[in-house]
Parts: sequence; structure tokens; C-alpha cells
Amino acid sequence: MPPISRDRLQSLMQFEQKKFIDERPKSKALFERARKSLLGGVPMNWMAKWAGAFPPFVREAHGAEFLDVDGHRYIDLCLGDTGAMTGHSPSATVAAVQQQVARGITLMLPSEDAVLVGEELRSRFGLPYWQFALTATDGNRFSIRLARQITGRPKILIFNWCYHGSVDETFITLENDVSKVRRGNVGPPVDPSVTTKVVEFNDVAMLEKALQPGDVACVLAEPAMTNVGIVHPDPGYHEHLRELTRKYNTLLIIDETHTICAGPGGYTRAENLDPDFIVFGKPIGGGVPGATYGFTQAVADAIAARQNLEDCDVGGIGGTLAGNALSLAAMRATLEKVLTQKAFDHMIPLAERWTAGVEKAIAEFDVPWHVTRLGCRAEYLFSRNRPRNGSQAHQAMDFEMELFMHLYAMNRGILLTPFHNMALMSPATEEKHIDHHTAVFREAVKALVA
Repeated sequence: MPPISRDRLQSLMQFEQKKFIDERPKSKALFERARKSLLGGVPMNWMAKWAGAFPPFVREAHGAEFLDVDGHRYIDLCLGDTGAMTGHSPSATVAAVQQQVARGITLMLPSEDAVLVGEELRSRFGLPYWQFALTATDGNRFSIRLARQITGRPKILIFNWCYHGSVDETFITLENDVSKVRRGNVGPPVDPSVTTKVVEFNDVAMLEKALQPGDVACVLAEPAMTNVGIVHPDPGYHEHLRELTRKYNTLLIIDETHTICAGPGGYTRAENLDPDFIVFGKPIGGGVPGATYGFTQAVADAIAARQNLEDCDVGGIGGTLAGNALSLAAMRATLEKVLTQKAFDHMIPLAERWTAGVEKAIAEFDVPWHVTRLGCRAEYLFSRNRPRNGSQAHQAMDFEMELFMHLYAMNRGILLTPFHNMALMSPATEEKHIDHHTAVFREAVKALVA
């Protein structure tokens, strides 16, 4: 088929933008008011990256839906970009949080919940020792620091267009095989090329060449790339990754913060990976801030051998609120009663249904797009061919098209993740939610090609 007309895309976008503004006067008024006290009119800069002229202001959220201040109800397929993968305010987590708030929120002392959560994580992921943080970003930072201390090496290695929160060392990209500061990197403390090597995902030869000099403390990896579109590892790639990291005495950190969508033990347990560290954040507390990082016996021994009790509070690991009683109570309830195997048995078939619906519309109108799924997460990219690495996935992005698809969906009661075209299932998501998205997606594509 001929390319989708950009003039038509612009015309459709203007119509949808007017519809969005006209139907949300209360959100508009709150946004204008917020601009006088909040930078950009939002409490956190990511919230500005919505397709509408302003973000809808939320009144309340329950399960797989939320209500905005103008009374519009939405099917939430964004789910806080994985932070609310449990569904909004799951009852078990709410009850645990309510009880813990009355007993104490933060003490800088351990609770029984900490022990129980550590035992549950050990069972799920297979690593024996765990520590806690408030964000997966911190879990990654702390793991990197420990890897540098253990190995005595200065550099880390990441994959092009990866996502590991706001870890400074990861905001680096490749351009014509030369590393450079990634677009949008705000005030980097140092040029990331000083601290980081970056290679393409699924390129074994490139990986080995980067590890050979023996200066890489750790590889920080998503087991499947998720934030530039879902990019699956080639068959055997993880075996090569583990073999090469061991060959060059480099530690392997697997960041499961997004790939927990693969199952209760994330991609690590689903595919029998064997990392030195695992980081897991976002949905672990059912929406209450919390994260964790675990490690092997060998890593634990190396940490203990280098630990100085007198200096442990100034070593760059931990934080005053890390491991607080409220977060641990939320984690315990979420792991024991919400993010269970039963929940994934419900969520993954819904993602398959979502994928099938999108694929059917793509085929019907012969648009050069494709869909990829990982567990209970799925998304479409604006290319016919599936990418094998971050560069190919990034080249398939189309910001104008993405804004239109998001706004069209939002105007019809569906919220997708604003940073890409991702849909996530929760234990509260239902087939009717998926079927509504299928119908809306089809109508959006039909409008584009008419």
C-alpha cells in the first residue's frame, strides 16, 4: 500500500485534539492552574508526554479502569507504565497498607515482613540474598556500585536504547558504531562514554569485543528489550551472554522491572537464566514505591569481605527510607496475593487476545506495522519487520503517528503507555476491555488509510 498521507494524519490529529480539549474542561482548568506552581503544569516531567494538549487529571482508579475529573472512564492499558501492573489499589495490598500505616511507616529497623519478602523473592527468582530500595533505578545503581567494588573495574556495559530508569551511565547510544550521549540526556554528570560501553542487543561478536579488554565490571541487561518496542533475544543469545561474562570475569545484572510480565519469577525463571544480580521494581508494592535487588552467594561473600560497618551508611548503597515498613508490607501482600501464578494465567491469554486483535486489523488494511508480545505485555511498531536490536526498533518509531494513535484511543476511553505503543494486562483486566481496544484500533487504522 502507499505510505499513509501525512496531510491526512495532521488533519485527523487536529480533529482529535479539538475533541479532547472540548470534552475535558475541568482537566484543562486544573492544568492551567497547575502551570502557575508546577513546572510544565505537571508534578513530574514524564507526565507532560501525553498526546493531548494536557494530561487528563485523575479522580480515582480501581482495578483496570480510572475516572478523570470530567467524568470520563478509561480502560487503563498503561497501568502506570508497569507500576500498576497489579491493577489499581488491589484489595490485598490496600488492606496491608492500611494496617501498616497505623502501626508505623518507617523506622530504619527491620520488620518480619522484610524476612518474608526476602524468602518469597528467593523462591521466585532463585537468588539467595536480597536488599531493598525505593526505585528500580536505585536497585540498578546499587548493583553497579557493588559490581565495581567487587571487580575493581571502572566500566559497565549496556545495550543500545535500553531502559534502566534514570541510571546516569545508561544514557548513551550508538551512531555509526560510535558511542555518544543519548538524545534527551539532561545534564549528564560525566560523558557516559567515560563510564559505559554500549553494544547492540543480539550481537554476540560486538559483545565479546567490548568485554575482551577486561575493564567491564558488569553487564546491565533487560532480558528482552522493552522500552523501545519489545525486542526478543535471538535463540541462544542469553547462553552466549552468560558464557562471555564468565569468560571475561564480568558480573551480569538482569533488570526484571518490565520483564516481570513474563511470569511470577520474571524472564529469569521463565527462561532459566543464571545472573549474578536481579533488579525488580515498579509493581512489586502494588503501586507503593519499592524495589529490590538480589545476588548470588558468591556476590554476597564478596560484599561481606569488603564491608566496613563504620562506613556502611556513607557508601552510596541504601537510603534512609529504603526497606521501610510500609513498602515491605505492600510488597509482601502484593507478592503473596496479587502477582501470583493464577494472576499470570489470567493476564497472559488477554495479551494474546490483544495481539491477535491488532494483528487482524494490520492485515485487513495492509499497513506496514507489526505486533510483538512478551508475557502479559504487548505492543505494535511502525515497521513490517521485527527488529533484532535497539537501533532497528528506534528507527521503526514514528512520533507523530504514535501521538495520533494514543490520542484517538484516549478520546474513546483507552489509555496506552505514552512513551511507546504498549498495552499491559492486570489481574483486573477483562476480555471486554481487550475487545474494545481491538475495535478502536481498527477504526483508527481505517481512518488513516481511507
